[in-house]
Amino acid sequence: MIVSAFGVSYYHIFERMTFSDAIFMIAITLSTVGYGEVQPLSPTGRMVTVFIILFGITITGYTGGTFIRMLIEGELGKRFGRKKVEKKILKLKDHYIICGYGRIGKLLTKELRKHNQKFLVIEFDSSQIADLEATGTPYMLLDARDENTLLKAGIMRAKGLVTAVMSDADNVFITLTARMLHPDIFILARASEPKNETKLKSAGATKVVSPYLLGGQRMAQLLVSPTVVDFIDIATMDDKFGLRMEEAMIRGGSPYEGKTLVESNLRKDYGVIIVLIKKSSGEMKFNPSPHEVLEGNDVLVMLGKIADLQKINAII
Repeated sequence: MIVSAFGVSYYHIFERMTFSDAIFMIAITLSTVGYGEVQPLSPTGRMVTVFIILFGITITGYTGGTFIRMLIEGELGKRFGRKKVEKKILKLKDHYIICGYGRIGKLLTKELRKHNQKFLVIEFDSSQIADLEATGTPYMLLDARDENTLLKAGIMRAKGLVTAVMSDADNVFITLTARMLHPDIFILARASEPKNETKLKSAGATKVVSPYLLGGQRMAQLLVSPTVVDFIDIATMDDKFGLRMEEAMIRGGSPYEGKTLVESNLRKDYGVIIVLIKKSSGEMKFNPSPHEVLEGNDVLVMLGKIADLQKINAII
């Protein structure tokens, strides 16, 4: 604009052109069209025109390059990036599918990321895209109630599904669809109203969580037994003391299979505390006896240092 204003002013004042001729002259000069001079120019006028052409080419080239770069890095970059993410989604296996990226969904993804778990978010609200992309969260902008969406999300290869949308009716429908597609998948469902827990379990949910009910219970426990709540937080969510409570299943061929707790030397070798053993029958044995025999498919719930728990998990 500055170059154009200068050129029009120069041609009008010094070369005695009309405003319309001066504007036409600067247009064909800056664009390097080369129609020829509107009228014969003075030697000085020709030198000025040469500089206007040089500035015009430089500015036009820079502006065009910037525009193309913005196009590539912006729209095209997003498209290529999205294609890359979609290819990764097709390869996902043993992952968790999170239906809904509201307050609960965001907390879930944060915790799963902290524990190095693979997951995929299905969200229908396009206003959440900016947040999803800013956090690098793999997502699909589709309706989780549609069975084709769950199939695209790899439900047949998934480890589990969480339905945490706002509507309990939608959670029931998603649960029904997921259970129909994959009868053995673990389904965790959110219930906004505690009275709907039974409906979600009837629909096929493995576990149902009511955030408001849990929140109320936790607040009451903080009033009555604050130290107990602090300990549970440290053991399950807070890593600042390097402690964690985790579970591990005894697989076939494990060196601990068939041994008693004393013979396993878990406490002696790793300093972990066995809080409970869940037998393959579903029986829970809290504070198990030292002579309790460990069997295949038993799940041990242990409290100890994070590094030690990881070593035990690998061996078990």
